[in-house]
Amino acid sequence: MNRRTLALALGLALTLPALNASAQNRELVVASSATYAPFAFENKDKQIVGFDIDIINAVAKQQGLKIKVVNTPWSGIFAALNNGDVDLVISGVTINDKRKQSYDFSPPYFIAHQLIAVAKNSTATTLKSLAGKKVAVVNASTADDVASREFGKTNPNIHRFESTPLIISELAGGGVDAAIGDNGVIAYRVSQNPELKSVEDPSFPEEGFGIVVKKGDKVMQDKLTAGLAAIRADGSYNTIYKKWFAKDFAAR
Repeated sequence: MNRRTLALALGLALTLPALNASAQNRELVVASSATYAPFAFENKDKQIVGFDIDIINAVAKQQGLKIKVVNTPWSGIFAALNNGDVDLVISGVTINDKRKQSYDFSPPYFIAHQLIAVAKNSTATTLKSLAGKKVAVVNASTADDVASREFGKTNPNIHRFESTPLIISELAGGGVDAAIGDNGVIAYRVSQNPELKSVEDPSFPEEGFGIVVKKGDKVMQDKLTAGLAAIRADGSYNTIYKKWFAKDFAAR
């Protein structure tokens, strides 16, 4: 090896660790749709807050990661990850087999199930009892999948909207007979509207919310896994859970 080649090799060897350190320490962009109280929403100061936000901040702190949370519409949140505009997604995303074909997930950080919201005087008791009724869901959500399987994907009685506040607003205004969504969000919205009530359907299975990364990003997936395990072990997870749901975490 001549002197010039040796010098180049040594220079590259010295530069690579610096490049790796730079990549490790760069600010990660986290997408979350801030229309999903109490998981992610804007407070009066236009800051994004909520259970999801506290969880990802706790995990990032535990793993020494620098993050920036950006408000990203649900309809474009996966495209943002695919395009490399964001590095992670935390937005009440249900882990399911279909999504696992395209993305990788952290272990579940929240166990959810679907919940039905109806008017106080409604006689609905289950999903099946909503047959022939107008039902609001968030487009491309788990609730959309549930309603589509039960009533048919092209059923005109399924009304699709871009956010949970919109489906609750439509229900409160009498535009639909029911709204379906994740239990934490629906319960929160119903608690704010005395004209509504929630209906549990025991047939709804439990679902895990996961933090989403690009397919094959095992390094980040492992960091999220370790971070979640750590905040559960040190009590941070329960503190965050109690802050947003006014009770200690307990398995269903």
